Amino acid sequence: MLKDISLDIHEGEVFGFLGPNGAGKTTTIKIITGLIRPDSGEVDIFGEAVNSLAAKQRIGFLPESPYFYEHLTGHEFLKLHALLHNLKDYKERVRSLLERVGLAEAMGLQLRQYSRGMLQRIGIAQALVGSPDLLILDEPLTGLDPIGRKEIKDLILEEKAKGTTIFFSSHILPDAEAVCDRIGIIIEGKIVQVGDLATLLKKGVKTDEISLEEWFVQQVRNQGKDI
Repeated sequence: MLKDISLDIHEGEVFGFLGPNGAGKTTTIKIITGLIRPDSGEVDIFGEAVNSLAAKQRIGFLPESPYFYEHLTGHEFLKLHALLHNLKDYKERVRSLLERVGLAEAMGLQLRQYSRGMLQRIGIAQALVGSPDLLILDEPLTGLDPIGRKEIKDLILEEKAKGTTIFFSSHILPDAEAVCDRIGIIIEGKIVQVGDLATLLKKGVKTDEISLEEWFVQQVRNQGKDI
């Protein structure tokens, strides 16, 4: 359950949404994307109500556990999403995206033949099909090997350089450290820290690949806050 969540994401930044598993990251993202409705409050995307067509047209989204039509090839899957975006010159867009995520040679394989990491890559590609202004990625590095993780981090930075606003969740701090301008920390449905990464790192955030729960809970308790 979320508790009085309030976040402002700056246009053009990479914002990391961090917290242990079960903290409320995915629920928050579902509200931001309009998949579920909050009990109270509002969400605006570039000044538009989140459920408006104008807002949805500007969002690219990769859920934590995406569903794939396994009988489609990688090329057919991206073509489907390109047509849903009414892209007339979809062939070049699909080709370039397959190359960007390292799946050009696997474009003719059915998705049922893809590894978990390959599925994650094709999922990120579909999130980029419509050239979104806001890219929302829920645990985008899951299932990727070290090389794949670096490539996706590089892709995130490339999108930022184009002016794309990026919001992504993770429970691994070094992922955020590599790409984020600011981070928000959520624990048990409450935002406990928001700020630029350099400032929060000065407070002693560990850079090991760990579950964030133990460190963040202790930090919040040290400040005398309830969680």
